[in-house]
Amino acid sequence: MSESAFSLPEETDTVRSALIEWYEEGHREFPWRETTDPYEILVSEVMSQQTQLDRVVAAFADFVERWPDVERLAAADRSAVVGFWSDHSLGYNNRARYLHEAAGQVLAEFDGEFPDDPDELQQLQGVGPYTANAVASFAFDNGNAVVDTNVKRVLYRAFGVPDEDTAFEEAAEELMPAGESRTWNNAIMELGGVACTKTPACDEVDCPWRAWCEAYATGDFSAPDVPTQSPFEGSRRQFRGRIVRVLGEYDELALSELGPRVRVDYTPEGEHGQEWLRGLLADLEDDGLVALDTDDAETSVWLRDG
Repeated sequence: MSESAFSLPEETDTVRSALIEWYEEGHREFPWRETTDPYEILVSEVMSQQTQLDRVVAAFADFVERWPDVERLAAADRSAVVGFWSDHSLGYNNRARYLHEAAGQVLAEFDGEFPDDPDELQQLQGVGPYTANAVASFAFDNGNAVVDTNVKRVLYRAFGVPDEDTAFEEAAEELMPAGESRTWNNAIMELGGVACTKTPACDEVDCPWRAWCEAYATGDFSAPDVPTQSPFEGSRRQFRGRIVRVLGEYDELALSELGPRVRVDYTPEGEHGQEWLRGLLADLEDDGLVALDTDDAETSVWLRDG
């Protein structure tokens, strides 16, 4: 282990299950997620490097229609492959040359069968550690934990993993269930791509890690690729908005029920406890957005009509 200080939740199995269930209930659909063909997955991974996924989808379909397997790609004229790359605005034409050469290597050095081990996959031209691990994971379910920019952002925000490659790798490996690299890596990358984006969408997409997430609790959503905290993140305005969204789901809530739904670290006597919550509600009451009933033993609150 490194000397970097970070602590993953003790209920690791629950954390894992929450993410996998969230992913399986509804994730973005991409054609390369519907196949375990290592050739198609390699094509998608090479195309996706520094290219927006919406542009990759169309290019991927056209590419595999024109060169549907490694044999036909290897037999293609390299200039045609490079021309395709340029025509589809995929950038960095050397990636097209590398992909074409890698296809030839699979035929010449591996008898037409893709290796299933990340180390062996790195022998292919233009295939670095990340791409090799992705192909091993998604094609053969035989990879290590993927650590890309999105995954680093998730681990940094959720569990306070320091901005060090070794720490990210250790945390990612510790979290990944043994023998489930295909599902797990897809799931945690989806979390970073949909929920834990540079501008997070925690509540909007029902992030499954909110109960454990340090950033969600504190409102500080800075990250290695988000060096400065947005003025909105962690602000009273952000939490007032969260109160309104929560109350929109319920007819009426007691403060003891509302508080934990607004902040997972809510404790009545804590720094972000009942006094803090009452201050936010006073602002919303002044704005005519909520009403409070203090007649009962416990204050309750609801959204005003209109």
